[in-house]
Amino acid sequence: MSRFRFALASLALVPAALAAQQGPVPFPEKLPNIGYQSTFARVGPNLLIAGQPTDSALRALKAQGVTTVITLRTQEELDNRQLVPFEEEKLVKELGMTWVHIPVRGDSAFPYSPAAVEKFAAAMKAAKGRVLLHCTVAYRASHIYTAYLVKYRGLALDSAQVHGRAINLGGVPLEGFLGTPLEYAPVKKKGG
Repeated sequence: MSRFRFALASLALVPAALAAQQGPVPFPEKLPNIGYQSTFARVGPNLLIAGQPTDSALRALKAQGVTTVITLRTQEELDNRQLVPFEEEKLVKELGMTWVHIPVRGDSAFPYSPAAVEKFAAAMKAAKGRVLLHCTVAYRASHIYTAYLVKYRGLALDSAQVHGRAINLGGVPLEGFLGTPLEYAPVKKKGG
């Protein structure tokens, strides 16, 4: 059995009851990215996925019921005052929201890994309201979300990728988050 088939077979072991308990997976909807770098998307009523928010965007999210902010940016990225001109963790905590830091960068210091997906799943489960998941431009965020859909919501990889692409999914990090190399099939263009 090839590594790819073995990996897909192991992903199929996700209990169907877990996916059924959580209901259908809403399809992402892109929103105007005012106050965010690059991308801003809503996934159902309780999850927002975005690029780096501004301080005013975080304040607005608090008023809209966001209770948890999950960032995938490294501390080095968060401390760069040219790119993030405020202390995000401090502001999030001052606003009374929960701060969850899961730094991933795809290198040996901050790898794309199943452990990162586990931390994200735990944060989603523990959230007491709406959640913002972000990185710089929602690239890493869309990848970890796609891996979460496969591992914790029971979606088939191809279906999860369609959801991720609707946000800002690219390529390689998904393999790291799932802990296995994948063979990607070409995407058929509409009308072609």
